[in-house]
Parts: sequence; C-alpha cells; structure tokens
Amino acid sequence: MAVVQRAGAAPLWWLGLVAAGAGLIPEGLTGRRIGVLVGLLFFLVAAVVVPLVRGGRAAALAGEAERAARSDILQARSVTVRNWRRGHGWWLALAFAAALGSAFALPAAGGMLLAGWGTGLWLRARRTGRVEEAREVLLWTAADALGRGAGDPLGAKATRLWTTGTEAGTRRPAAAGGADRAGSGVPRPVRGVPAQTSSSVSMRRSWWRAMARLARPASSTR
Repeated sequence: MAVVQRAGAAPLWWLGLVAAGAGLIPEGLTGRRIGVLVGLLFFLVAAVVVPLVRGGRAAALAGEAERAARSDILQARSVTVRNWRRGHGWWLALAFAAALGSAFALPAAGGMLLAGWGTGLWLRARRTGRVEEAREVLLWTAADALGRGAGDPLGAKATRLWTTGTEAGTRRPAAAGGADRAGSGVPRPVRGVPAQTSSSVSMRRSWWRAMARLARPASSTR
C-alpha cells in the first residue's frame, strides 16, 4: 500500500522543481517575489492537506485488515510503480504544462504546488509505514482494486486490506526506509502460485538431498 502511495511522489517532486525553476524566468503579472510567496503557501497547503485525505478510511481499513493467504500472489514493487506512472503519464504531463503556463501569471507558484503535492504523497506513505512498523506487519491492497490508472489504494473498490509479516517481500516497513525488492508491492487476490517462502526453500533443499542420496549408490556401481 505504501508503494502505491509513494509512486507519484518522486515524479511530482521533480517536475515541480523543474517547473518552479523555469517559472522564475518570466516576470509574470505579479512579479517574482509575490509569485514565490504564493508558491510557498501552495507548497505548505498541499504538503499538509494531501496526507490527511481519506485518513479516516485508511485507519479503518488498516484496523480490519486480514492476514494474506500463502497462495496469494504478491506483485513486484517495480510493476506497481510502472503501472501507476503509465496510468498517470498524461496527467503528469498536463500538470507540468499547467505549472509552466501559470508562471506567466504567478512565477514559480505552479511548480511549487506540484512539489508540495509530491511531498504530501511521500508523507502519506510515511504515515502508512509508521502504522506497519508499530504493528510489525506490511499492509497490502488488491491490484485490481486500485481503480483507473492503478493509483488509488483507498478508492471505492478497495474494501479490504491484507497483512503479511515483515519478511514478505524482503523489506522493512516504509517508515524504516527499507529497500523494496522483487516480491514486494501489492498482492492480488488470486489463488495460484504461492509466494516464495523460507519453508518452500527448505522443502526444495530436502528434496535435492534425498535425490542425491538415491543417486550416490548407483553412480558408485560399475
């Protein structure tokens, strides 16, 4: 869940910085000083409001989260991030163009708003990570419940969350700054191939040892 929330933070932050820097070139209708002050206000408001959006719904779903079954398939973090950015590519482009165009009225203000939006998404993911850290679990949402653009983990389709231990996906909670690896992301409620676990690895090693013991006498005969 934190991966989805954080997927748009980086592109919005960097697009906002570029738009704010380019927005300082024109004088604008209000002048650069007023534009920067208004942009700073936009940045602070976005950084505060975005993490609070649907905060109550997130807390309710987290409180009712159920433990994921071993047969649930976990979607890789890279796939989750790629789906989000593909689903929101045009929106990011339009927001960047609007931020650049607004510089002719309020220099740098539009870019600072985008940067504040990205900061708010990052803070929202950090809040989810703190919940995971406190409960020592990872929170997951169904991939097919993310809605259009694969970017809304708290939308109308998201009626439940799942939890796994912190070893699932080989990463720590988001608040701890752990690096995501293959297997982390969001689980899809699909029954089929089980996720890689330590028990499956040990069973596989035991099987190979048994086969090696059976093959050893045969190889020694002539």
